[in-house]
Formats: sequence, C-alpha cells, structure tokens
Amino acid sequence: MTWRIHHKAVTASTNLDARAGRPGDVFMADEQTAGRGRLDHAWHSAPGENLMFSAVLDVSGLAPDAVATLPLVVGLAVLRALAPLAPSPFTVKWPNDVLAHGRKIAGILCERMGDAVIAGVGVNVNQTEFPPEIDARATSLARETGRSHAVSKVLDCVLRELDGLVFDWRREGFAFLAPAFAPIDALKGKYVRVFAVDGDSDPVEGVCGGIMPDGTLDVGGVSVYAGEAHVTWRFSNYRE
Repeated sequence: MTWRIHHKAVTASTNLDARAGRPGDVFMADEQTAGRGRLDHAWHSAPGENLMFSAVLDVSGLAPDAVATLPLVVGLAVLRALAPLAPSPFTVKWPNDVLAHGRKIAGILCERMGDAVIAGVGVNVNQTEFPPEIDARATSLARETGRSHAVSKVLDCVLRELDGLVFDWRREGFAFLAPAFAPIDALKGKYVRVFAVDGDSDPVEGVCGGIMPDGTLDVGGVSVYAGEAHVTWRFSNYRE
C-alpha cells in the first residue's frame, strides 16, 4: 500500500482528522490537545516527543467479528516495529496495548467508519517523564534504551509492518496470525479479571488461556469478546 501522510503540528485528535480520509491516508501530529485512548481514557503525550497517528484501513467485505480483531493486528504491527529498536521483552495486552517490561509503551484505538476503520496509534518514543498516576505503568523507547529516537523512523517502521500484516489478515483471516501471539501474549497464564465495556454485566475472571484464533480472550474457559482486562495476581504451576 502507498500511504499518504498528512501532518499537523497541533491537532485536537488525529482520529477526528482521519474521519475526512480514505483508505491509505495517515494523519499524524506532533501534539494532540484532545487525544484519548480506548474507553475514553486520556492519552498523555508531551509535544513533539511521541508518535501519534491515525491510519484509515479498508475493511469492506469483512464481517463485524473479523473487523473486531483489527486492534490486535495493529498491536502486532507496532510490536514488530519496535522490537528491533529496543532490547526489551515486548508483549501485546489484549485487546489494544503494547507493553515493554510490563509497562505500556503503545496504545491503539480503532473506530469503524463505514467500509473503513480508523486505527489510532500512540507510541511513547522520547517521553521520559509521565504524570505521577501513570509513571509506574508507562514507558517509552527512550526509557528502554537510554537514548532518543527519530519519530519519523518509528512511523516508517510501524507502517511497513502494518501494511504487510493487514494484507495477510484480509486474505487469510485472524486465525492465520493467531499463533504469532502465543509467545508475546501479556495475559496468558495469569489470573485476570475482565470488566465489561458497558459496565452492565459482572466481570469475568479466571486463569487466562490466551488469545484465541477468533481474537477472543480465553478467561477460565470462557471466551470474552470485549472488555478491559486486569491482572489480579501472578502465579506459576497453577492447579485447579
């Protein structure tokens, strides 16, 4: 795919900008004044230090359950782009985060727009100081490597990986990519509690069996299609 890059110094939200785009358009900014993550969580980013972009991806002809796996595909692309840049144990946390040493380094927010999906991506690149309430849970490429990185290079790496993975995903389906998550699944083997997005149902909890071929999360033998997952305790050699 030939990506068309649209750059702003400051914008409210690259996902909002992308609503005027078409597949192949990438909207990026040095600073977002109203950036947000999944479930309307605020996205903290110092001006010019991090990568913030939204790519418009074609999902025409795909069933809703197939489209629902796209955040994981984008997460895998981000992980593969960052892995050569830092000697860190990167993992994907279902459904939409990338972690380094267990700390969040990137987040994904996907929004449906007709026959397209706006994939918003935020990667902590050069930020080394975070708000106190998230400092222990956040990291960046600069924190992981002790040096700064060119944001433009990180964007190029992510888009290259995203191009290939989205092509495979559209042609073969998520089940084709699912085995790649086994060694990078941040939740597999941990005791987790998953809260419903709407908050209207009870949390599902249990030992996480990992990301399934359909993109759901196996929690104690129950397939969870959406929600916010939290690790409640860690263990080894767990037995029922």
